[in-house]
Amino acid sequence: METILYFIVSLIAKIHNYIMSLNDSIETSFTDKELHFIVIGLLGIFLVFGIYPVFKWLANTGHTMVITWIYVFTVIIVLTFAIEIGQGVTGTGNMELADITAGVLGFLAAFAVFAVIRGIYHLIVNHFSRD
Repeated sequence: METILYFIVSLIAKIHNYIMSLNDSIETSFTDKELHFIVIGLLGIFLVFGIYPVFKWLANTGHTMVITWIYVFTVIIVLTFAIEIGQGVTGTGNMELADITAGVLGFLAAFAVFAVIRGIYHLIVNHFSRD
């Protein structure tokens, strides 16, 4: 877990240093906070432009549950990482990738049970609504 986090932090640090050196080389004099504002703002907008058409298509084709699943799955990933990082920083537990994996698998298992129950419900409703 620590190796992965160090790799991610190292990669982000390299990107950060590159952007800072680019800022210095073209003499724009943006502060670190201003660069965060610009870079994360642009990253967010590019993600919106990429994700919006997919979600719009899913919504128009009646796949709102897929949108819900993607959103909740993303929140679960962020939450499990936050919990593990919090444990590592505060020393209240062990920061382990296995814990993240177990948590995500727990969500996937619970959702699979939900999907089966939902599927059975829809089969029953559709069967009786045709009569």
